[in-house]
Amino acid sequence: MNPGASATAPGARSYPQHWRATSIFGSPGRRMAFWLVVAAYMVWAIGDLRINWERILKGFPRALDIFARMFPPAVDDKWTILVNGMTESVQMAIASSIAGIVLAIPLALCAARNLAPRPVYLAARGLIVVGRTFHEVLIAIFFVKLFGFGPVAGLLTLAFSSAIFLAKMLAEDIENIASGPVEALRATGAGFGQVVWYSVAPQVIVKTLGVFIYRLDANLRHSTVVGIVGAGGIGTTLSSSFSRYDYDFACAILLTIAAMVALGEWFSDWARRKIR
Repeated sequence: MNPGASATAPGARSYPQHWRATSIFGSPGRRMAFWLVVAAYMVWAIGDLRINWERILKGFPRALDIFARMFPPAVDDKWTILVNGMTESVQMAIASSIAGIVLAIPLALCAARNLAPRPVYLAARGLIVVGRTFHEVLIAIFFVKLFGFGPVAGLLTLAFSSAIFLAKMLAEDIENIASGPVEALRATGAGFGQVVWYSVAPQVIVKTLGVFIYRLDANLRHSTVVGIVGAGGIGTTLSSSFSRYDYDFACAILLTIAAMVALGEWFSDWARRKIR
């Protein structure tokens, strides 16, 4: 037998000798066709949107003028306005996150296929789908129309969005739990509340806390956005400063928002590491 010959038996599976990156296209021709389609779509979309390039070019000098007037940032005698706006945003974020998780728990239990009857499941899932359809800004506009300008509209907006988001994530976690403990408790004659408390909660509590902390971090950022449409917080102060062409104060507000978001991100990372 030739020493250099392969010792693979006839019919045995042969493995490639060189590593090759996987491709989602299957062949170079398909990859080229895909990128040609993407390029053609971009050309069509930009042309159909009737983008005024002359207007865009005229906007660059205005942008430079705005940035020049934003620096150096200045607060002057507006410290009280800045602090009150930031405090209002933080209060809205924390309160809405707590209200959101309280509302999300029963909704998630109803939206879990392995716990709720089918009619209840479909109704809860339908509510979650409808709630996730609308962006926070649209919801904020609706609540501003109902309750007027101020933090009440912002609090309700973030609480509603948080409840829908947390309910969706919690329902999916409940549907992925091990069924053995649930069936064992049901076999003993345990009621629905006992099954949830002793079987479901221990399996989802860690993930739920992690998602809650993430949502709290997100609400810190969203609280600055909904204020632009009049739903309270520092966003309202920022919108007013731009309306008055008070660009140096607007820059100070933006830097403060960035610092608050960075602090919230740090807290979120620290808290998630602690509960792992």
